[in-house]
Amino acid sequence: MAQSVRTVIVAAGVLIEGGRVLVSQRKKGAHLAGAWELPGGKVEDGEDPAAAVVRELREELGVEVRVDDILDVTFHRYPPRDGHGERSVLLLFYRCTRLPGSPEPQCLDVAALAWEDAAGLIDERFPEADRPVLEKLRPLLG
Repeated sequence: MAQSVRTVIVAAGVLIEGGRVLVSQRKKGAHLAGAWELPGGKVEDGEDPAAAVVRELREELGVEVRVDDILDVTFHRYPPRDGHGERSVLLLFYRCTRLPGSPEPQCLDVAALAWEDAAGLIDERFPEADRPVLEKLRPLLG
């Protein structure tokens, strides 16, 4: 009998300011450690995905945001590797706006952060699941 694979729902924030988008680097010990990504994380059981974006950006980067429209939705299945079984993720990428009075982003629960322009969004630096949204994101950065 085939083992069932649970799909994890992940909500990420697309925060664009001055023609650049905020990206964060995954910490050591995390799945896909060292990869860059649009900041966000797992949606808790029963949690509104938009509320998860607000919570995750506050916890990881210390910023307060308003969640706007969905930019993209992607599904990706990671094959088993490095002692981890197969993983499936449904990613919801939301446009966000930093609220007036919000502090500057800081590394609270990420290895690093950066503001990247279109040229800095190099596919190989990002997890496979994030790459489709990069295609939609680059033109928005002008």
